[in-house]
Amino acid sequence: MLFIMQKPKTRIFINKSISSNLIIYVKDKQHHFLRNVMRIKINDNINVFDGISGEWASTVIAINRESTALRVTENIKKMQSSPDLWLIFAPIKQNRMSIAIQKATELGVSKIIPCSTEYTNIKNINVKNLYQNSIEASEQSQRLDIPSIEKEVNLKSLLDSWPKDRKLIFCDESNTDNKPIIDTILPLKNTTKKWSVLIGPEGGFSDTEKDLILKNNGAISVSLGNTILRSDTAITVALFCIKEITS
Repeated sequence: MLFIMQKPKTRIFINKSISSNLIIYVKDKQHHFLRNVMRIKINDNINVFDGISGEWASTVIAINRESTALRVTENIKKMQSSPDLWLIFAPIKQNRMSIAIQKATELGVSKIIPCSTEYTNIKNINVKNLYQNSIEASEQSQRLDIPSIEKEVNLKSLLDSWPKDRKLIFCDESNTDNKPIIDTILPLKNTTKKWSVLIGPEGGFSDTEKDLILKNNGAISVSLGNTILRSDTAITVALFCIKEITS
């Protein structure tokens, strides 16, 4: 008799190490999602991942008001790390910042660093909410890991401790050479595997900040075109171009 494995109903991130035969009790928002949104049933298949050991198949073995119980059955995908790509950006309004984090996660960034500048207007960002955005984006996009999200740091402090072996793609709205970003960074493809993208606030960087950035030996000024892009759009465009070149 031919056995056909049931397709998984969905996939979720589990914030603990996963192994075969492990029983996982899913609670809170994830439990609500499984029970009330996906309407899962006993014996349904759910794929799970922990950001460390790849992706695992699991089976629903119990559902109650407080939790959904899953039994892990087998490892179905080996771990593959994302490219060494950082996103540094000046915080923007919460709804657009959530979109930016989602897109950055989908495009494979490994680290996200909120960075305060002279013209940054948004204060007291919620790193916990940003991390939740990145988890949801990883679940949706089939990523096997979750990007780390750092606490907000001042631009000067960030540059003072910048790693010498990491390229810094500086999206500069004052760059007037109109050279496409891909043409600028393509010759650098084989010079490093450590990349980063710096996106400024809606008001741009001050002249002092631009000078500080360009004094960094790893910094490359690039143009994103003739129009001024919103920060969340600039993040998506820049990361897509780097992903296309480095993948």
